[in-house]
Amino acid sequence: MCLCRGRVTCVSDAGSRLLHPLLATRWSPTTFDASAKISEAEVESLLEAARWAPSAGNSQPWAFIVGRRGEPDHDRLARHLAGSSGAWAPTAALLVANLSHRLVMDTDWDYSEFSVYDLGQAVAHMTFQAQSLGLSVRQFRAFDRVGLAAEFDVPPHWEVTTMSAIGRAFTDGSRRAASALDAAQRSRDRRPVTDVRWPHAARDHR
Repeated sequence: MCLCRGRVTCVSDAGSRLLHPLLATRWSPTTFDASAKISEAEVESLLEAARWAPSAGNSQPWAFIVGRRGEPDHDRLARHLAGSSGAWAPTAALLVANLSHRLVMDTDWDYSEFSVYDLGQAVAHMTFQAQSLGLSVRQFRAFDRVGLAAEFDVPPHWEVTTMSAIGRAFTDGSRRAASALDAAQRSRDRRPVTDVRWPHAARDHR
C-alpha cells in the first residue's frame, strides 16, 4: 500500500507500509519553486525541531546559519556554493549552514566526540519538521567550507559541516519537473532490510 497520498514521490517497495507517511514521502529535490517563500514562523519551527534533537550528554553541539531568499544572508551563503550546487540551491527559499561544535575553545580537545553524529540527528529532525510543513530538504557538501566560515566569523573550534537547501519542490507538471521526479525516484533505491541487519548478531533467543 502506498502512503504518499498524492505527494510528489513515495517509497514504492513493500517496506513503505511500515513507514510513517512523512518518512515514506521524503525526497531530496534539486528543483525548487523559485517563487515560493518561507515565513519566519516556519524558520523558527525548523530550528525548534532541531533544538529538541537528542545529543550525547545533552551537549547540543550544533548551530545553524539561516538565510531566506531575498535576504542578505541567503546571498552570503549562496556565494560560497560550488558550481554543482550553485546551479540549483539558490532557488530554495531557505539556505542553512549546519555547524558542529568540534573542539573546546583554544584547545585540541573534543567538545564532544559525537558532535557530527548529533548534528546529523538535529538536521534529521529539521528535515522531517520541514516535511510536515510541505517543504522539502536537500542536504549537501558542495560548498567552500573555509570561505563560508570566514564569511560568518565561525571560530576554529566550530566546523561548517554541511548545508541544507529548503523549499517547495518544483511540481508544475512540466517536463523539467517530471525529469527531476524520475531522478529522485531512481535515487531512492535502498538496500533491503536483510542487507542492513548485521548478519552475525544472534536472532534466536529461545
